[in-house]
Amino acid sequence: MPDPENAAAPAPAAPRTAEEIELEWYRTVYQGDHVRQLTIRAVVTGWILGGVMALSNLYVGLKAGWGLGVVVTAAILSYSIHRLLHAIFPRYAPITILENNCTQSTASAGGYGTGGTIVSAIPAYLMITGHHMEPWTLAIWTFLIAMIGVFMAIPMKRQMINVEKLPFPTGIAAAETLKSLHTKGVESARKARALFTALVVGLGVKWLTGTLFPWMKAFRRSIFGVDAVDPILPGDTLGLNATLRGQPLDNYSVGIDGSTILMAAGAIIGVRTTFWMLAGAFVNYVVLVPAMFDAGVVPQITYGNMQRYFSVWPGVALMVAAGLTAFALQWKTVKRAFAGLGSILRPGSGKPADDPLARIETPTSWFVAGMVVLGAAIVVMAYLSFDVSPLLGVLAVVMTFFLAIVSCRATGETDITPIGPMGKVTQLTFGVLTPRGADPTGFMTTNLMTASITANAASTSGDLLTDLKSGYLLGANPRKQFIAQALGIFAGVAAVVPAFYLVVPDASYLGTSAFPAPAAQTWRAVAELLGEGFGALAQETRIALGVAAGLGVVLTLLEHFYRSARRWIPSAMGIGLGFVIPFHNSAAFLFGALLAWLFGRLRPKAAEAYTIPVASGLIAGESLLGVGLAAMVGGGLMPAE
Repeated sequence: MPDPENAAAPAPAAPRTAEEIELEWYRTVYQGDHVRQLTIRAVVTGWILGGVMALSNLYVGLKAGWGLGVVVTAAILSYSIHRLLHAIFPRYAPITILENNCTQSTASAGGYGTGGTIVSAIPAYLMITGHHMEPWTLAIWTFLIAMIGVFMAIPMKRQMINVEKLPFPTGIAAAETLKSLHTKGVESARKARALFTALVVGLGVKWLTGTLFPWMKAFRRSIFGVDAVDPILPGDTLGLNATLRGQPLDNYSVGIDGSTILMAAGAIIGVRTTFWMLAGAFVNYVVLVPAMFDAGVVPQITYGNMQRYFSVWPGVALMVAAGLTAFALQWKTVKRAFAGLGSILRPGSGKPADDPLARIETPTSWFVAGMVVLGAAIVVMAYLSFDVSPLLGVLAVVMTFFLAIVSCRATGETDITPIGPMGKVTQLTFGVLTPRGADPTGFMTTNLMTASITANAASTSGDLLTDLKSGYLLGANPRKQFIAQALGIFAGVAAVVPAFYLVVPDASYLGTSAFPAPAAQTWRAVAELLGEGFGALAQETRIALGVAAGLGVVLTLLEHFYRSARRWIPSAMGIGLGFVIPFHNSAAFLFGALLAWLFGRLRPKAAEAYTIPVASGLIAGESLLGVGLAAMVGGGLMPAE
């Protein structure tokens, strides 16, 4: 009988080469040659959904500062649409799982790649300059930034997904959702019904609150005699019958928001972050702002004044400091990203001539051609439209590639695309490199638009790799996925650019309680600070800014080094957002998060299956009607409250 203690240990398996890893996937998973994928109906459906999701992201971004990923929502909606068509017309062939994935790819690029650009640098540009850029300028700029993000993902995909197999958790979830939809009829039907029911509810609630709440507010004021001279609360929000420092609480944005979109977003975000959002809002609007009003820092209690003279500065400082600290703590991720730079730039090196993946992977030559053509177009566009020097434009394009490496790896490892920190890194970088002339507006414009190139394109690449991960797990043809993503950009631009002008006719619509535009406020604040310096701020505001920045660093370090206690550590991002968005928005976020938490406690399995579809449906429903109503107000077809 052999002695187990003296038995020789089994020889470790020899490490597999990249070629062996890819060939195993090709032989055991790939099915893109015999299953329909890039079809006209898949792309057209993706165009429709991508346009809808772009509008949704525009609305959500202007209200709450978030850009929502659309892969899971698009997959469920696409399946539901084609299933309905098959039920009505039995001869209509059911959509395949890879066609659904193709629709998801088209919708993801259109819904996220364009919407993210529109809600950050572009509204910040509008607030700084006071005027819109020409529509054709915005359309071409948005198209170029989003499209170069698509091309940036080409060299990252084969290395990070095929070889390293980074998780990209949302990509895995989307693939599992598609498998569930196409293999379990009862479950898929229930998810589809849940999403569509929530969408109708979101539409109905937005319509009712947009029409009934103004009457309810008027009735309350007539009965209780409370009337704000400059009320902050929008029509779908109820204020409280109380005053603070002689001002109605309405003026401090303290109230209850009836927005299902914010509640649904809160359900996705979770209790911890939303709790600290409301805590930050309470400290800001109930404690600090009244003190700043008494000190003369805030001349009048309106939302714009509160933000301009005080609130936005500590809020932004806290978020920027936390974001940059978290980014610095990911130094290992950054190191691994650049350590694999050689593999990324030479993905085909050493491959045999008969490599079967060569005919299905997107060629590196496409990446090179896209970088040259799109990069040159961006440099020319930046110079002609925004007076960005060609040297800075070239530097921005080059930086985009390196930040895309970091963005893609961070998304793959953590499921978080760090657009906020990347935007601040590039704003600070170009703030140092750009000479300050006599025109501070020109300096701030250069700062915004160069940062827009790097941050938005890099974040688009990271998001689209999530979609490519889904295709990889399902055995899709990656080259066809790339084509679907590129086609999706056209639909996103066609939908979101005209909608932006309708929803935001002029700068006065931004930085208000209706459209706080927190992401754009952050970009604008950093650009103004770099352009004008700390001396332009009141002493009290500068002190609050410094304290908030220190708090952001400390809280992020505590989260990093005491992860087991993370649930008890205040959320830096949550507190910062509580300063930037109205109080009633934070209250709605927390309310939605608490409802989702309670549902999860009472019905854990049902919550796992339906929370995301229901929240996505509510967001889609209200945002679509919200965009329509805002466009009608902006176009003069409906009076503003």
